[in-house]
Amino acid sequence: MTDLFGAAEPAQQGREDLAPGAVLLRSRALAVAGAIAEGIAAIAAVSPFRHMVTRGGFAMSVAMTNCGRAGWVSDRRGYRYQATDPETGRPWPAMPALFRTLARDAAAEAGFPGFDADVCLINRYQPGAKMALHQDRDEADFSHPIVSVSLGLAAIFRFGGPSRSDPARKIPLLHGDMVVWGGPSRLNFHGINALKPGEHPLCGTARLNLTFRTATQGRELPAPQA
Repeated sequence: MTDLFGAAEPAQQGREDLAPGAVLLRSRALAVAGAIAEGIAAIAAVSPFRHMVTRGGFAMSVAMTNCGRAGWVSDRRGYRYQATDPETGRPWPAMPALFRTLARDAAAEAGFPGFDADVCLINRYQPGAKMALHQDRDEADFSHPIVSVSLGLAAIFRFGGPSRSDPARKIPLLHGDMVVWGGPSRLNFHGINALKPGEHPLCGTARLNLTFRTATQGRELPAPQA
């Protein structure tokens, strides 16, 4: 376990309510962190991490890949889910059973029973990488929560309200922490501050983040575009 500056820090446990429908579960994924990292490596061997491009043509500082029924894709045409990896032309890797079970059980602990993630966006942060405040609104049905897992270097998670101008809390996320938000907080703005340099025994100089979503149920996925 490392703090924001790379120093050793003991694991924290417990639950913290961040907002109505939003829950932080400290160390919830710690026991299976090694298996998650192995799963990510297998996924990246098929669909490598890449820096996607925004609508405006800017490369994101965070490297991304996906697994599950579809993957989240960003390019000059906009943001969307599609069934195939645009770099390989093949379906995204299947979601490991461990991933799906972890997300389902954490969602139930947070008050959202029956969560069945069909996509998982995997982000890799290197020092300096960040994620601006944004809403997750490319999914078909906002009645399902978002489930997030943090591995590796610690980061500052900003969690705001339904408007971009709402004040945002700054919450340290440590190795093994999970955050679940849904219900009245489902469309709250959130982001990650620029990652501080450090070294983690499992993830090296990186932070890995998995975001589980129910994104495609009841939706026809777009055909791949040339």
